[in-house]
Amino acid sequence: MSESIRVENLTKCYGSVRAIEDLSFSINHGEVIGFLGPNGAGKSTTMRILCGLMPATSGRAYLGGISIARHPEKVRRRVGFMPENNPLPNEMRVSEYLRFRAELKGLSRGARKTRVGEVMEICNLDKKAKYKMIKTLSKGFRQRVGIADALLAKPDVIIMDEPTIGLDPHQIIGIRRLFNELKGQMTVIISSHILPEVEATCDRAIIINHGSIVALGTPMELCREFISESSYKIVARATSESIRSALNTVSPGISVVDESAPDALGIVTWIIKAPVGCDRTTGHTLIEALSADSSIFLQECSREHSHLEDVFLAATKHSWEENYAVQRRYQKKAQTLES
Repeated sequence: MSESIRVENLTKCYGSVRAIEDLSFSINHGEVIGFLGPNGAGKSTTMRILCGLMPATSGRAYLGGISIARHPEKVRRRVGFMPENNPLPNEMRVSEYLRFRAELKGLSRGARKTRVGEVMEICNLDKKAKYKMIKTLSKGFRQRVGIADALLAKPDVIIMDEPTIGLDPHQIIGIRRLFNELKGQMTVIISSHILPEVEATCDRAIIINHGSIVALGTPMELCREFISESSYKIVARATSESIRSALNTVSPGISVVDESAPDALGIVTWIIKAPVGCDRTTGHTLIEALSADSSIFLQECSREHSHLEDVFLAATKHSWEENYAVQRRYQKKAQTLES
């Protein structure tokens, strides 16, 4: 696959504050990438640099082989960008606004009407919102207008900051379907805090924290890298002592991390953790051990699969704890000075 975006040692400073530091990654043409991180991690800064809207302090970035620093105007013609705030003029109608944007993006007079109609149909704006004033639109419809704007010029790369905020479940499914249709045609970068949507949509994820990349890969690869334990759910009518006794016969590394109160029939749900190293056999061995004890009435034993949310927490936790420790030291120093 051809390379769409390449970033080498990218750094951006605001005075003495480093928003991003030494970022390096590449994205292939047609990939859908989830760009993730806590608030203030540097996501928006990176996306604005890739769009040619902001210069980097150091490092290099290329879009389609074009240097973004040297030719930002060429890059802006090849990128569709939807910022998080999605500023829209309230006093224009949806179709009027999109025609205006199509003109600004350089579409010919003959192509504007056709393309505006296409993107409104893609974003489900053609029936209910076509002639509405933008100020009357709900948050969900405003988001869809922003997505339609990003698609107008058929760009090589689409970058969207929180595109599904404010959308209802039906609209989110529609946007997910849209991203799946764009795979292989356009490179799509999505920044979002709705991690299940990213996991369902994206080919790979890039996670940054405090301006540095802490994880990069497919959701499956990241789960293998960052999740050191497997989780299982056991539903049974049994005592806590009998469950723990049965678990000890399987592996001393297995532990109970949660236990519900018994329901009216005495059924209890246990959540247990097991080392990843015994993944292939643990499930079958658990069932055999639990079934062998006549005091345990087993109803369910199932593995709880790890998700991108688990990876996100694991990948960003260490950096957060380091940052918190620094903050605590400064707080203590300030308290000492005050006293």
